[in-house]
Amino acid sequence: MISTKHLRSDLPAGLVVFLVALPLCLGISIASGATPFSGLIAGIIGGLVVGALSNSPLSVSGPAAGLATLVAGAITAIGGLENYNLFLCAVVLAGLIQIVLGVLKLGGIANYIPGSVIKGMLTSIGILIIAKQIPHAFGRDTDEQGHVTELFPYGNEDWHELLSPLQKVEVGVAVISVISILIMIFWDRSKLKKRLPYIPSALVAVIAAVVINQIWLSMGSKLQISESSHLVNLPVAKSPQEFMGFFTLPDFSGFTNGTVIMYGFIIAIIASLETLLSIEAIDNLDPERRVTSTNRELMAQGVGNSISGLIGGLPITSVIVRSSANVNAGAKTKMSTIIHASLLLVSVILIPFLLNKIPLASLAAILILTGWKLAKPSVFMGFWKAGKYQFIPFIVTVVVIIAIDLFKVMPVLSGKGLVIGVLAGIVAATGAILHGNLKNSYYFHAARHKEGDTINIRLSEEVSFLNKAAIRQTLDHMPKDSSVIIDASNTKYIDYDVLELIKEFRNIKAPLKNIKLELKGFREVYKIQNASMVSSGH
Repeated sequence: MISTKHLRSDLPAGLVVFLVALPLCLGISIASGATPFSGLIAGIIGGLVVGALSNSPLSVSGPAAGLATLVAGAITAIGGLENYNLFLCAVVLAGLIQIVLGVLKLGGIANYIPGSVIKGMLTSIGILIIAKQIPHAFGRDTDEQGHVTELFPYGNEDWHELLSPLQKVEVGVAVISVISILIMIFWDRSKLKKRLPYIPSALVAVIAAVVINQIWLSMGSKLQISESSHLVNLPVAKSPQEFMGFFTLPDFSGFTNGTVIMYGFIIAIIASLETLLSIEAIDNLDPERRVTSTNRELMAQGVGNSISGLIGGLPITSVIVRSSANVNAGAKTKMSTIIHASLLLVSVILIPFLLNKIPLASLAAILILTGWKLAKPSVFMGFWKAGKYQFIPFIVTVVVIIAIDLFKVMPVLSGKGLVIGVLAGIVAATGAILHGNLKNSYYFHAARHKEGDTINIRLSEEVSFLNKAAIRQTLDHMPKDSSVIIDASNTKYIDYDVLELIKEFRNIKAPLKNIKLELKGFREVYKIQNASMVSSGH
């Protein structure tokens, strides 16, 4: 239920979230290869619709950086911006799938995906965002999707031609990008941030970029950014009827398009995972420790995505950056996210001409820092220190996604790297679990034993067929003339193949090596006598 009881807290919090969300909605839409207006639609729907339907009091939904690379790939695969209305069908379909997931009570699905894999997905998204925004930060917007390899073309016969892209860099754009990055870094570390905690560094950078460019324009400087391709380009309506015409309706023939349907499912999966992770994080930040219903959240997100797709918006998820800003600003209820969306709507209607003065370079800078936070070296070091069973699934996920979506090692899979990378990470995590299970099926230190020793092998609680190879190798390397005790006292289950292996060792291999074998704890059901049995070569 929406309440105005805490409006004194929710109103300023909503204003803070609006200031955070405005540049992010614009930047993420550019990073997604879509129009700035589509990102604002998603932000508005995320606040008004999802905010009203969700029972999360503090979560804020809107377009997410984590979906930018996926959306860019989907738009390209479906036919580019000319066929954007076909892509909208994928957004609507993703929303419908999320509603079904919520109805089927599958809100706990994220609990079944290893954290190392999810973190690997987010890290690779950070790398992809940086790679996509570097060309825009230098004014190289020849490719709507953006790609770091634009700056470094391959296959040139003359090595000096590798430097040719630097001759086409827009100096003013590059200067704005660098200044924006420096402002955000220093603002977050300065005393001003402590005095003005509710003013986000991204907003400061955007305002500074606009002021600097306006000064350049007034001076007639060669650094001025005047081309519309380097500025935000929102439509400006002269009447309510014209404003309504800015919205894009989906081409419903897309629901019979295989590519559209495939991306609908992929967007639903990735958006749901990102939402569920964000919800869990925000519930942990909530001072009142309120718990969000994940099933209801999926349904709310589904309704939001369906509506966003129907009127031309990007896919929506719960977003940790905006949500944490909401918490830190002192929000008490979902009214704050509704207020932030209302302010986004008002800004689109009343001040689009001001928003159109924002250089895209400043938005690229915001996204580059966002990507850095997701993929900074400390993330890699943290998983390295956590051990190979955490690091291997993490790095496999990152490498597969980057290889497919950045370096295009398999062009046929381009745009599907996130899903394939997550699946590869899950396989790697499963392999790590199986490998650990193989090693932990029994307790034995081979290096400590030699001929004539008494060797104790204690079987674990569960011994499956997966442990057969490891146990066989251990038994085959038992030293001659030793005494071996296989203890199954604490074992609840032993696979038939393993039992046959132990019987083979008892009846054939142990006598050949003059090994005295004692079996403990084997029940009659395993067809091995519970009493001690001794085999010898005599």
